[in-house]
Amino acid sequence: MNRRGLVVEDNLDAVQSMTRLIRLMGHEVAYALDGLSALEAARRFRPQVILLDIGLPDFNGHNIARQLKWEPSLQRTRIFAITGRPLHAIRQKALDAGCEDVYAKPFAPEVLEKLIAG
Repeated sequence: MNRRGLVVEDNLDAVQSMTRLIRLMGHEVAYALDGLSALEAARRFRPQVILLDIGLPDFNGHNIARQLKWEPSLQRTRIFAITGRPLHAIRQKALDAGCEDVYAKPFAPEVLEKLIAG
């Protein structure tokens, strides 16, 4: 099933590799490099899944997740926090912000497919 995913990540190499893989898997994908762009892209693109980096340069990813969950058109969107930090340090805060789960970067293509395909 073709899904729409949004990758929010400030590392351009990571964005390019994730979006390329998602497209190769047959899904539509958009990306944002910072929090403000993520909010705009999510409102416009209306993804079914968002991969959200917690350590963004302009906003904390937890705050972005909370704002996205307040959007009526995005309340059913599944948000997965992605991070290079130790998972135990951010897991509860990410879940409290509305994320479904937290994954360490980088992750295998099969994990990426599982997250997007749902």
